[in-house]
Amino acid sequence: MTAEASQDLAGRLVELVSALRTKGIPAGTSETVDAAAVINVLGMSDRLQLREGLAAALVRRGGQRDVFDMTFDLYFPAGVGATQATLDTDDDFDIEDLRDLLAMALAENDLRTLEQVAEIAVDLLGQVGTPDTQTAGWSAYQTLERLRPQTMIAQALQMRGQGGGGQGQGQGQGGGQGSGGEFTDRLERDEVRQNVERFRALVAGEARRRTAEVRGRDTVTRHAVRTGTERIDFLSANKQQLEELGRTVKPLSRKLATRLSARRRKASRGKIDIRRTLRRSMSTGGVPMHPVLAKPHPSRPELVLLCDVSGSVSGFSGFTMHLVQALSGQFSKVRVFAFVNAMDEVTDLVKDTGADLGQADLSARIARDARITKWHTSSDYGEAFADFHADYMNAIGPRTAVLILGDARNNNQDPNLGALHDISQRARRTFWLNPEATMRWGLGDSEAPAYGEVVEMHECCNVEQLTKFITRLLPV
Repeated sequence: MTAEASQDLAGRLVELVSALRTKGIPAGTSETVDAAAVINVLGMSDRLQLREGLAAALVRRGGQRDVFDMTFDLYFPAGVGATQATLDTDDDFDIEDLRDLLAMALAENDLRTLEQVAEIAVDLLGQVGTPDTQTAGWSAYQTLERLRPQTMIAQALQMRGQGGGGQGQGQGQGGGQGSGGEFTDRLERDEVRQNVERFRALVAGEARRRTAEVRGRDTVTRHAVRTGTERIDFLSANKQQLEELGRTVKPLSRKLATRLSARRRKASRGKIDIRRTLRRSMSTGGVPMHPVLAKPHPSRPELVLLCDVSGSVSGFSGFTMHLVQALSGQFSKVRVFAFVNAMDEVTDLVKDTGADLGQADLSARIARDARITKWHTSSDYGEAFADFHADYMNAIGPRTAVLILGDARNNNQDPNLGALHDISQRARRTFWLNPEATMRWGLGDSEAPAYGEVVEMHECCNVEQLTKFITRLLPV
């Protein structure tokens, strides 16, 4: 390898690491050095082997591999421009021919042909914008909308049935089909559906690769590569992303429980007893050579959650409720209250729902079984705080930490700062976790600045920020 090529490769590696950092993968100098050593050992001849080696050097946390793979494919692509499969396609090759070829690949579980069909489909159906301009590119969405691979499952299954008809007839004559045949059919259908999803991913990857060549890798990475799970914005997360977040609750709770336990052990060592230390220093001429620690009084705090479950905020509140419930062993008592404009306790509902947001829609259950609205359905923090002040103040004691979850958008109603002040004064500590970015506080009907003067308010837009809050500020 020439010195110029080596320098270009080093620059490409640094660009890859920088792009990974923008997507939430904390790769630093030491990881970059390790990745360079991987390239030096493995070389560039086997791209799949190189990808696995760089992933081992740069990926440190779970849930980040998909982000790494997307970014790696942009900075170390398998090729440049149209692929050989695309160049070899006849001029009269149309969408119906493409659909037939895709159905055959799905039926035969031919992954190599699926990859080639994806390349041809993007080139044939996905081009958008005007060539040689900044709007040029290739769209995976447009490709899939025109090709409609989800409609080809039945055709692929029919091809499979025709290919294995003799075997099926023999089983039927032996009388051994029955439920076994139904089970086999279900497995085949699931396999075809998985191949359809694999094809979708191949189309998306090919569209990103081709677009990066005309718009730049940095631009495509910024807009087309999703961020890691820890940086998914609670307010903009879709249903699939919320389900993905739900699957992180249990492993995240175990990690946070370990950190909270370490903080508790450190805090239980006790503070210096000034009186006893000065008394002991009399034997050393007044020099406190042997500090005396006060006897620790270990006690786990109580936790009370006040959760806004209206609109898009419900995803943030639901995730946090499940996470706190998974951490309940770190607290002597946990009570959860939900509201839109009326406050009601939902502790039992959170316990019964479980930690998987994809399996049970906690927000829907709360809306059905709890009294969280009155005569209207708009958020009203002032009314909710008034309800809590009137009915549930006994839930707060001198060892209670109160967490308020919500965006503080009060629909121009009375914020009722007095009730919030009384809640804060009664509790040991009170924190407000706001899923909106700080720059939006105070805009429109947001009462965040006013509430922030009464209680300590923190921006909490994603799992990363929530994790930092729990491990650094939550009382232990």
